[in-house]
Amino acid sequence: MKNDLLPVTILTGFLGAGKTTLINHLLTQETTEKILIIENEFGPINIDSCLLPTASNIEIMEMTNGCICCSVQGELTTALHQLNQKRLNGTLSFDRLIIETTGLADPAPILQTFFIDELIRNTFELDGVVTLIDGEHILQQLAQHRVVRSQIGFADRLILTKSDRLTEQQLHTVLSRLQLINNKAILFVAVNGEIAKAHWLDIHAFQLSEELTINKGFFIIANPNQQIANYQPIMHTSSTISPHDDIYSYLFEAGCVDIKKVGQFVERLIEIHGNDMLRYKGILAIKDNPAKLIVQGVHKVVGFDYGKAWQDDEQQRSQLVIISRKLPFDRLMQEFLATEIKD
Repeated sequence: MKNDLLPVTILTGFLGAGKTTLINHLLTQETTEKILIIENEFGPINIDSCLLPTASNIEIMEMTNGCICCSVQGELTTALHQLNQKRLNGTLSFDRLIIETTGLADPAPILQTFFIDELIRNTFELDGVVTLIDGEHILQQLAQHRVVRSQIGFADRLILTKSDRLTEQQLHTVLSRLQLINNKAILFVAVNGEIAKAHWLDIHAFQLSEELTINKGFFIIANPNQQIANYQPIMHTSSTISPHDDIYSYLFEAGCVDIKKVGQFVERLIEIHGNDMLRYKGILAIKDNPAKLIVQGVHKVVGFDYGKAWQDDEQQRSQLVIISRKLPFDRLMQEFLATEIKD
C-alpha cells in the first residue's frame, strides 16, 4: 500500500451474514489507527449503526435511503470526494476506510468507483473485498439470489459464519460450493462471529507488483477444528464447472507475450465477455521489457500498470485469473496462447 493512499476495505455479504457482528468485534480490538466506516442501509434509517459501540478512534458515516451499488457515480462518489476535502482542511482525520455494503449490494459498481474517478484513485487504494458467508443458509441463498454468487465471486477473503450449526457433511458441501465459485479467495472460519483483523485487513489484494498467487486448491485457515481439518480441497482444472452455479474461476497461463497481441486479446475479451467477468487480475511477461505488466479490472473497466522488474531467478510467465460467469475457456485459452512469443 502506498504511504500516501488510504486503504479501503469493501465488506459485503448477504443479509444476516454477520457484517455488523464483525465490525463490532473490530471495535473491541486495540489499534492506534483511526478508522472511518461507511455503513450503507437500504432503508430510511440504519438500525445496525445503533447496535455498534462507540470508540474514540472510530468514525461511522451512514448512507441510507438507497444502495450505494445502484448509484456508483452518485452518492458514494460524492461522499468520497467530501471525505477527501475534510481530510485536506483538517476537519476529519482517518487512516483507513471500511465500506460496509447493504446485504443486497452487488460489489461491482462500488469497485468501479475506485478505478474510474481520478481524484478517488489518487486518494484511496483498494485493499480487498471481504465477503461474509452465512454457513447455515448459504446453499439456499445461492439457489435463490444471484447477487450472493456475485458477492462470493468478487471476494479476496471469505469469512464463514455459523459453521457450528452445520454437520460435518453439510460443512464440506458448503466449502465445496464456495470453492467452485471462487477458488482464488482465502477462506477463514469465524468463531462466534469473531476473527482477527489481520485476516481481513491489510491484505493488499489489489497490489500485484510482487507476485500473483494462484490458488491451485482452496485454502482453509481456521482455529483447530476437526470438521475443517477433515476437509479435502477439490483439485480441479480451470475449466471445471458446477451445474449449480454460474460463476467460475479461470486461469490462463503462457510464457512471454507480445504486447500488441495480448492487448488485442484483452480488448476482445472485455468487449465480448466484459459484462460477465466479475473480476480479473494478472501479471504478464512482455517480450523485451524487464518489468512485469500488471492488469486488473472489474467488468469492462480495466487498468494496466508496470510493476517491478523480473528477478534473474524468476521464470517469466504470463498468468491471468478471471472470476466470471461461464466462458468458452478452451477457445479463449488458445487465443491467449497465440499471444505468446515463440523462440
